[in-house]
Amino acid sequence: MLAWLRTGIAIMAFGFVVARFGLFLRLLSGQGEAPLRHGVSPYLGAALVCLGVVATAGGALQYQRFCRSLASYDRPPSSSPAFALSLSWALALIGIVLGVILLV
Repeated sequence: MLAWLRTGIAIMAFGFVVARFGLFLRLLSGQGEAPLRHGVSPYLGAALVCLGVVATAGGALQYQRFCRSLASYDRPPSSSPAFALSLSWALALIGIVLGVILLV
């Protein structure tokens, strides 16, 4: 579960950097003489953020299925998957919001 979360967050962060790289290129082209082409970076960044959301949500679903498949005697008495699942779904929701913000 943690590996899926880590991977999803890393992909979302990389997507944000890629999307904002277009803004950096736009600022540079305003100072130089030759305009730079950079129209793809916001879309590519948003696609990477969406891929991170898919990785996070996929990890949450896989973890949820795994927890359901465990017999009650195999689970530790103090374990509750609710915190990890709520954290994953919150990160997926934040990723969706970030993807929408990058496209607007």
